[in-house]
Amino acid sequence: MTDNSNIVKIDALGSTKLFHPIKVGANKLSQRIAHAPTTRLRSTADNVPTDLQLQYYKDRAQAPGTLLITEATYVSEGGIGLPNTPGLWNDTQAKAWKQITDAIREQGSYSSVQLWYLGRTAYPPELKKRGLPFVAPSALYHSEESEKQAKESGHELRALTKDEIEHLINEEFPNAARKALAAGFDYIELHSARGYLLSQFLNPVSNQRTDEYGGSIENRARFLLSIVDKLIPIVGANRIGIRFSPWATFQVSEPEGEEVHSYILKELQKRAEEGNELAYLSYVEPRVSGVVDVKREDINGSNAFVSKIWKGTLIKAGNYTYSAPKFDDLVRDIDNDRTLIAWCRFFTSNPDLVQRLQHGYALQQYDRETFYQQYNWGYNTWNNYNEKKKYDEKTEKERIGKPLA
Repeated sequence: MTDNSNIVKIDALGSTKLFHPIKVGANKLSQRIAHAPTTRLRSTADNVPTDLQLQYYKDRAQAPGTLLITEATYVSEGGIGLPNTPGLWNDTQAKAWKQITDAIREQGSYSSVQLWYLGRTAYPPELKKRGLPFVAPSALYHSEESEKQAKESGHELRALTKDEIEHLINEEFPNAARKALAAGFDYIELHSARGYLLSQFLNPVSNQRTDEYGGSIENRARFLLSIVDKLIPIVGANRIGIRFSPWATFQVSEPEGEEVHSYILKELQKRAEEGNELAYLSYVEPRVSGVVDVKREDINGSNAFVSKIWKGTLIKAGNYTYSAPKFDDLVRDIDNDRTLIAWCRFFTSNPDLVQRLQHGYALQQYDRETFYQQYNWGYNTWNNYNEKKKYDEKTEKERIGKPLA
């Protein structure tokens, strides 16, 4: 699946710091390119990874030393909400993921699983079908459509009880972390971005609790930091990452902003200085909100404050290709010797993205219409540079993934 009339020309980046080694936790990576978490709906209906995902990640691990952060993966069945997305709460799912992490490791690359819980952004009818509650920090819908779905299905949103919050901290996230270890992941990444449950606690728009998990900045950050502290002795601080999006307005009317994130960074830096430095912190740049790019004149906010507080490894993502062919912003951001750049959409359409960036081979433009489908067309039907494989669209649209376990 290659459209040579729709490409992005780039300069070679092989001589830049993008191709210098970097330490992430206990591992030394040979370059500073990561695959950003990219939800693509290729799992089974019961949330088990498939052979399509195995091929996808294997292809994108072809350059040794690449860090592949998986698509968002549910920590428990209660966190679900989108069809055909993977989980990591049972042994079957862990066995399936193990085949994927083995394939990544065989090529000398590394894997991180992004742990996810939807909260108020879940699909109420799906939760009702499974007999699961529709919960969030507060009973505040993120959209009129969600409220309509909830009321029509007779499954309305309610606030998490304190006992449920503590069960998530003490049982559900730790269980997923242990499954991640069994599945062979090098790292786990907590998804605290883009309006999902962890970020719902951070934002006063979605968190209007009056107990110790709401109100002040310290209280709103308590849930996330409690999970971090619970997971450190289970997996080790140097295997934990967190993803944030301080300026995103996707699924929320107001961004979380700098104040609450500065507090979290200070707390994480304090832990680092006490001997528990996390493997990395990942930030979505304000050039992107949800799945769409923000016009340059509409960009609101800056992540410049992050590196002033956090002294550890950073991952940055968010439409770096807009400054192609020279990638001025990318070259500037990696100059601090502790930053990786993560790619999402262009990694989808360029399985050999690392080599293309190194040598300046043009990038194949992605096809957004194929992102959220179950079939293989537009998923594993992209060629490496100068490859001439041809794929039959009808056949690949009939090819649905088979569970790996």
